[in-house]
Amino acid sequence: MADIGGIIKTLQNIMRKDQGVSGDAQRIEQLGWMITLKIIDDKDSEMELLDDDYKSVIPEKLQWRNWAADSEGMTGDALQEFVDNKLIPGLKKIDVSTGNKRAILIRDIFDGINNYMKNGTIIRQVVNKLNEIDFNVSEDRHLFGDIYETLLRDLQSAGNYGEFYTPRAITEIMTEIVNPRLGERVLDPACGTGGFLTCAIENIRKQDVHSVEDLKTLNATIRGQEFKPLPFMLCVTNLILHDIEVPNILYTDSLNREYTSIGAKDRVDVILANPPFGASVSDGVETNYPASFRTTESADLFLLLMMRYLKDGGRAAIVLPDGSLTGDGVKERIRKEFLTQCNVHTIVRLPNSVFQPYASVATNLLFFTKGEKTKDVWYYEHKVPEGMKAYSKTKPIQKSEFEPLKKWWNKRKKSDVAWKVSIKELEENGYNLDIKNPTVPEEETVYTTAELMQKLHESFKASEELLNDLRKGLSNGK
Repeated sequence: MADIGGIIKTLQNIMRKDQGVSGDAQRIEQLGWMITLKIIDDKDSEMELLDDDYKSVIPEKLQWRNWAADSEGMTGDALQEFVDNKLIPGLKKIDVSTGNKRAILIRDIFDGINNYMKNGTIIRQVVNKLNEIDFNVSEDRHLFGDIYETLLRDLQSAGNYGEFYTPRAITEIMTEIVNPRLGERVLDPACGTGGFLTCAIENIRKQDVHSVEDLKTLNATIRGQEFKPLPFMLCVTNLILHDIEVPNILYTDSLNREYTSIGAKDRVDVILANPPFGASVSDGVETNYPASFRTTESADLFLLLMMRYLKDGGRAAIVLPDGSLTGDGVKERIRKEFLTQCNVHTIVRLPNSVFQPYASVATNLLFFTKGEKTKDVWYYEHKVPEGMKAYSKTKPIQKSEFEPLKKWWNKRKKSDVAWKVSIKELEENGYNLDIKNPTVPEEETVYTTAELMQKLHESFKASEELLNDLRKGLSNGK
């Protein structure tokens, strides 16, 4: 069994010597594609032993074992030239004409990947260190899974990649409550590095997977979509580490699909997601949606998309910011549709600091079932533990803090942290779901300059959308 933690530390130190790699994000991307190739090669070797007819989809010269496995093999300028001019271009152009899913995955991964390292001797040192890990040894694989979590957390403070990492305590509690089971189709349409999907896999595995057939069913029912290259690659690798042989992850922008083209065959039983919020969508994407729901706010479009993907009786748990719970115009119309199509039975209100350091917006966990109207919404306020002012990178939210929520879940009663609101009250208030805790007296809010700027930005954005609605209304009335 390898000392995985030591290997990763050494790898990062070796990579710091290479002039081409700058910053955590590039280092993680570089390490990511190398680990991906090594994992795929280890898996190929395992498959070859189990099946005489198995043949890797990666061309022989590009397979890890044929350029990386020999510790005294190619190095220096020759290795640098091979990686830049043969390996990466070759994997970007891998033959996908047979429709082999593994080939498509590898092509999609390398389509958006770069080799940042500029020193072939240092590349050889990294490769040799990686060869100390055997991903076919289960202890190595599981230990590496823990280290992988650490790498993903590192991404949270590396540039803008924090949006792809949801704290593990949050993904675990949401998954446990929704409780996906074997045979149910599970989807995350904005899957980032795969946090929700791996939680779903573990949840199903510990309850229902007892045979090879069960494992095949699990493989076939976990689905994700991600359109940024680095999180997509990390998600695929993450799922392979969780014994999903060919991860069913699409390299695509989920929003860039005609809303009405999502039909019965696409519907799923469970959705777990933390869709991107605060981001504007790609140009023209909103035209995929019905005219009365068009907006450029990604969280609102994702809400519509998830309603569409969920089958009747299907259940979901998602993260949404306060901004999606309130607002008039198109936002109100989307919320009305949401409360009509789904039973939004519970909203857990989280403190602003849960997603620190990359975002300090107030967020909510929404739990709902498709196919029945909302009658009442229960609210539950999760507070920062006593003695703490806020969560931070060094003091993140812990799963144990959700024990009171779990106890309350099946025996609900009103308290100083739980309250219930009827659909009638919500209708009378423009379907506003941003309902503050009635037991807490209103305090005069003091905003920081950054928060005021954000509120100003949101206000301008809302005004712009209202103007656009008016313009459309006037032009349609001509």
